[in-house]
Amino acid sequence: MKIAVVTNDGITVSQHFGRSRYYAVADIENGEVADIKLRERGTGHFAASHSPVEHSHHNHSQGHGYGEEAMIRHAAMAQEIADCQVLIAGGMGMGAYESFRAAGLEVILTDREMIEDALRDYLAGKLPNLMEERTH
Repeated sequence: MKIAVVTNDGITVSQHFGRSRYYAVADIENGEVADIKLRERGTGHFAASHSPVEHSHHNHSQGHGYGEEAMIRHAAMAQEIADCQVLIAGGMGMGAYESFRAAGLEVILTDREMIEDALRDYLAGKLPNLMEERTH
């Protein structure tokens, strides 16, 4: 099993999915973290090809992260972690949340600050999904 956690530094959970620079991808073996590797994100606000005039991620009639362009962007983000079963983040837009779930990921939005704590609690079945309060 693999768990992706969004991060900017490899230590803490990023509080905004779209502004995270990396995925910390944890390999889980026998219920424990065997290895964690950082993957640079190729999509989102920090992507090398990103230009602020390329897109608008707000469709004000539907909320944050909706619309055709957002769906295409979310699909590309999900493809980057297609080998993962779980995605942990501090927060994200509802459109992204729904897109990742539709791609087959279990999405957990958490208030845990440290990646190590989030992974430990998830593996122990003690990481609540704070989706209601952490989507925007």
